[in-house]
Amino acid sequence: MSPPTRRTTVPAAALLAGVALLSPLAGCAGSDGPRPDRTATDAATRAAARPVTPERSEPSRSAALPGMPPVRDPKDIYAADRPGMLSPVVRKFPSRVYVPNTNSDTVSVIDPKTYKVIETIPVGRQPQHVVPSWDLKTLWVNNNRGHTLTPIDPATGKAGEPVEVHDPYNLYFTPDGKYAVVMASLDRELVFRDPHTMKVRKTEPVDCAGVNHADFSADGRYFIVSCEFSGELLKVDTAKMKVVAKLKLPFEGAMPQDVKLSPDGTRYYIADMMAHGVWVLDGAKFTVPKLLPTGEGAHGVYVSRDSKVMYISNRGEGTISVFDFARDRLVKKWRLPDGGSPDMGGVSADGRVLWLSGRYDSEVYAIDTTNGKELARIPVGGGPHGLAVYPQPGRYSLGHTGVFR
Repeated sequence: MSPPTRRTTVPAAALLAGVALLSPLAGCAGSDGPRPDRTATDAATRAAARPVTPERSEPSRSAALPGMPPVRDPKDIYAADRPGMLSPVVRKFPSRVYVPNTNSDTVSVIDPKTYKVIETIPVGRQPQHVVPSWDLKTLWVNNNRGHTLTPIDPATGKAGEPVEVHDPYNLYFTPDGKYAVVMASLDRELVFRDPHTMKVRKTEPVDCAGVNHADFSADGRYFIVSCEFSGELLKVDTAKMKVVAKLKLPFEGAMPQDVKLSPDGTRYYIADMMAHGVWVLDGAKFTVPKLLPTGEGAHGVYVSRDSKVMYISNRGEGTISVFDFARDRLVKKWRLPDGGSPDMGGVSADGRVLWLSGRYDSEVYAIDTTNGKELARIPVGGGPHGLAVYPQPGRYSLGHTGVFR
């Protein structure tokens, strides 16, 4: 659904009323409309949303979700994602970057060694994200308006027969591998499906607009979901497959996007493209979060391979903010030399390159994680969105463009 043409805040009621009139591309989904105006948010509103670091609560001490692989390091949920720690399942897969082109109905395949597109795969209408399966064996292309998922074999790069799935804007997997969770944004549903056949197991209606992105707690017992059109967050009980709480973000016109859990499991970071920063949420308490300003159009959130820093793509201003977990603050901001619209992506298997799609510019950026230097700018199809770097270290995938544990 095409993003608003101005960056000024709007009443939540007006935003909700406009959802029905929007096309299938959204804030994260949007790409075929004009580039959003970079008008600064009202100074008084921004001042009211200055960051205040919430107290850290202890990670949940409850027993982990049955069937979830044991956490390797209770102090770092990403401990299995270090360079070189490739699962035997993916070790022989060729290293590629898979880029869904929302406006071109294709997936561009990039060889990261040469920074060249080596293949273009036709898929369904409006592919939004390329999602690694829980068992790491399949890449699922979310054809949002085509109402299908296209499987790609990462061993050969070949696409299989599409699977019929309604409104697959985004896709996640429960930590026990038991269910796929389809973010049916326009249907206003969380649809729990068989992770292999994609047959429906349970449908959970939601009363927020634009279910979008998610991440799971350290123990796997619950997950947090962003609702971009109504500026809300949901807390969902994983085992019960049920929404148990809802929270309204304290910012008029908020549009929450990517969601990521901190390495120590105490906080969630939720990018917000209209509040121009990331919300810092205590997931266990699920109390009102505080805003950490990063830059215009904050969008994607990615943790480094050593779990020390987090990269935040600021799509509206062509920058990447770097947040240091130990120092609990932003420490750097990298600016793309020729501008751009950095959106979704992932970190290379060795941790040296951050790959991001250029949503409004039909290109992909390769960024050196040691110094923020742009290594390459690669032309792809129209409206590139949730690209997947694959393979990556990790024992299993929670979905999106690659959230591994």
